Amino acid sequence: MAVQDVLNELSIQYVEVKLGYVNFAKNLTDLEFSEFKRKLEDLGFELLNDKRMELIEQIKNEIIKLVHHHEKDEQIGNLTQYLPHVIGQSYTSLSKLFSEVEGTTIEKYLILQKVEKAKELLFYEELNISEIAYQLNYSSSQHFSRQFKSITGLTPSEYSKNKEIGRNPISEV
Repeated sequence: MAVQDVLNELSIQYVEVKLGYVNFAKNLTDLEFSEFKRKLEDLGFELLNDKRMELIEQIKNEIIKLVHHHEKDEQIGNLTQYLPHVIGQSYTSLSKLFSEVEGTTIEKYLILQKVEKAKELLFYEELNISEIAYQLNYSSSQHFSRQFKSITGLTPSEYSKNKEIGRNPISEV
């Protein structure tokens, strides 16, 4: 919505605005582009105009959608099929690019996102550990607990008892 507000304020026509992506109705002039970029930076956004970085952001956004806004539990963890389907490139090339640019694997990024989602679910205490493990597509609650502890240093039970421990914003994972 913030990006749409900037576009409307600058009277820049667009076709579509999605998380991390704007489809402009026409090419921007240099002046329009620089003003758009400045306004976004004032709001704390970074404008990506590099195709490699755009692809990395698209991978991250798809993983975030999959973990935090998913409808089908079985898709979480099946990135080798899901990402090529939605992005249109082979998983091997996506994985290689992601590792080169981010210094970590797609799988590790997925795990970090799953742990953040688990923290949210533990905080609200609506699901037990087994239900959280199932929702996040872990093979067992023991596997979930081991992975959670390896990332946070705490078991899910210890984490849920200590409400002062914060969560990380999704964009900073």
